[in-house]
Amino acid sequence: MWKTVSESCNLICDYCYYRNCKGNVSDIDVIDDALLEKFIKEYMELTDGVASFVWQGGEPLLAGIDFFERVVQLQGKYAPPHTIISNSVQTNGTLIDQNWASFFKKYHFLVGVSLDGPKEINDQRRKTGSGSGSFHLIMNGIQHLKNAGVPFNILTVIHQGNVNKVAEVLKFFKEHQYHYLQFIPCMKFKAQTIEEPGKYEITPKEYGDFLCEVFDHWYNNGKPQFSERFFDSMLASYVVGEGEICTHRKTCPETLLLESNGEAYPCDFYIHSDFFLGNVREDSLTSILHKKKEHPFQKLKSNLPSSCQTCEFLHLCFGGCPRNRDWRRSSQDSEPDYFCESYKQVYRYTQTHLKNLSEILALKNGVD
Repeated sequence: MWKTVSESCNLICDYCYYRNCKGNVSDIDVIDDALLEKFIKEYMELTDGVASFVWQGGEPLLAGIDFFERVVQLQGKYAPPHTIISNSVQTNGTLIDQNWASFFKKYHFLVGVSLDGPKEINDQRRKTGSGSGSFHLIMNGIQHLKNAGVPFNILTVIHQGNVNKVAEVLKFFKEHQYHYLQFIPCMKFKAQTIEEPGKYEITPKEYGDFLCEVFDHWYNNGKPQFSERFFDSMLASYVVGEGEICTHRKTCPETLLLESNGEAYPCDFYIHSDFFLGNVREDSLTSILHKKKEHPFQKLKSNLPSSCQTCEFLHLCFGGCPRNRDWRRSSQDSEPDYFCESYKQVYRYTQTHLKNLSEILALKNGVD
């Protein structure tokens, strides 16, 4: 996962996790060509038939279309025969035009677009550098994606402006035929340090209520008509024993987070000297991956608070995200994930329906 332009962004969303996103795009720190080529060459040498790239920011499209043309050229140059290459990009959508959409279509990019709901909700928090709302720019970008047939999903931040407006938000998404959705809770970014649990704008009860209401729309009497990442992942937990998102996995994923200058970290929440793994400009990718494998970070999730160890839902969240609990304390003394009660609420609310749905899917797909 590359932070393609570090924290540079053309929006000034007031809840942004990155403190340096100020809508100023006069000094953009793009991954340089030598670093890009070295990494892609070494990564392709380690792949086993599949190579996955995630391009994030700040706003990654600020790197320019020529940068991404160079990306796919280098991927093609160094990929072993028959390698499956996937690229996904998370963008605010405001810079997408016909040229970008044609590029994404040609090279099979999956595009994630950040949008918090209809105009009156989105423009409360997601503003341009001039202070105006971003809604119309985002919708214009999405239309270009639809015209070109580019697959995309919608990422929505849940905050005080939309946490109690589930029906309104989902109605808007349905009217515009946005079928792939993801909701993430809003962090209080100014209070974030790795020394303490993450702080959030919404309460565990608000998040739990939100998820339960979303579930009612998603479940649709056992016939889901849209994808929602949290519930898709929960369903996977029932079907195959482990979900796709971090919360529903037994261990933190093996993703490598790279800053635009080549610095490597195990997770976007742990960009700190204590978790520095090296720099792909000077260090080999093999040595960085080995250091990640041996790093204490890998044991953070399994260092469970005592209250988690006997929880009936441990098999679903495996203790949640270490970032959301006081992971520097011993497991016996630490508090559970900030959203522990949210998860318990939604797990109880959905378990009968998801068990039934998982049984239907298992029978249909021949899963024992």
